[in-house]
Amino acid sequence: MSKDRYKQIVAVHLILQQDDKILFQVRKNTGYEDGSYSLPGGHVEANETVIAALQREMREELCIEFAADDAEFAHVSHRKGDDHERIDFFFTVRKWQGEVTNGEPNKCESLDWATRDTVPGKVVEYIANAVTHIAAGKQYSQFWW
Repeated sequence: MSKDRYKQIVAVHLILQQDDKILFQVRKNTGYEDGSYSLPGGHVEANETVIAALQREMREELCIEFAADDAEFAHVSHRKGDDHERIDFFFTVRKWQGEVTNGEPNKCESLDWATRDTVPGKVVEYIANAVTHIAAGKQYSQFWW
C-alpha cells in the first residue's frame, strides 16, 4: 500500500550580480504581485535539479547561459502560503554568457539593476526577506509561519 506524501512547490531565484548591483525585474500579467519588483526565477519541473531549473529559467527569462559550477548557493527559504508550502532556493551568479535581455516581456515589465536599498519600487515581501538574510550571511529563513 502506497502512502500519499505531502508535496511542496519548489522554486529557484537568481541573484545576478554586476559590481554592487543585483538584477531585479518588475512582474507583469502573472496574477501574483504584478507591478512589484522581484528576482528572476521560476518553478522546478519534474525530473529537474534546482540548478538545471535555474539554468532553464535564465535562458527563458534573461537570455543568458552559465555553467552549473558558476551558480553559488546563497539561501533557502521555507515559505507558507494560504493552502500550500514552498521551498525557495536562491543562487548567485557572477559570470554568464550572453546579453541580459527581457526574454519574457509578457511576464516582465522591465529589468533594473539596483542595490537592495535602491530598488525604485515595492519588492515582493518574501524576496525582500531573502535578500536581507543573504546580505546578513544567513543561509536559511522561514517566511509567513
